[in-house]
Amino acid sequence: METAPVTMDARFRRELIDAVAATVIAHADELTKLDQAIGDGDHGLNMKRGFEAVLAEADQHAEKPLPDALKAIGMALVMKVGGASGPLYGTLFLTLGKELPADPSRADIVRAGNAAIEALKARGKSDIGQKTMLDVLRPAVDAFAAGRDPAAAAMAAADATVPMKAVRGRASFLGDRSIGHMDPGARSCALIIAAICDVAGRA
Repeated sequence: METAPVTMDARFRRELIDAVAATVIAHADELTKLDQAIGDGDHGLNMKRGFEAVLAEADQHAEKPLPDALKAIGMALVMKVGGASGPLYGTLFLTLGKELPADPSRADIVRAGNAAIEALKARGKSDIGQKTMLDVLRPAVDAFAAGRDPAAAAMAAADATVPMKAVRGRASFLGDRSIGHMDPGARSCALIIAAICDVAGRA
């Protein structure tokens, strides 16, 4: 059964921005430690810098319709995050901004989520099962489509990257030594999804 569209007014958009930014910033040290194990060690700092820039413009972003707000956030992340994560998170938010209407229904969100997954595959030349943020996005979108909790699915999926061997990105250089560590991009993606779900659940 189709659900009614979510009313994305400025207050709700601001709550989403605040929650996501605060969550990423609060977990910056954790993300850095995860990335020190299998990457360049800069994921937490880069993500913090990007979302501090988003937060600095939160009023302006929140006043825009959802598609425009997402595109503006995506551009900010591309410009400020840097590293591998900037283009990937920029692609995620830019694609969602392109695909979502101002007041999305559940079906709209699922369709946009699937489009974002395909865009990320192309951008990162990666796929599901290669120890990346895709391994969180796919089960989260599937859970949402099925009426299950996407936050719980995302957190479980991030945990499931621990035994995986990295095939793409900086971690792939470690080969088997990447096994036993959570992917930092998967963790940051799960945190963002959980923050969004928390705000949506209180709306």
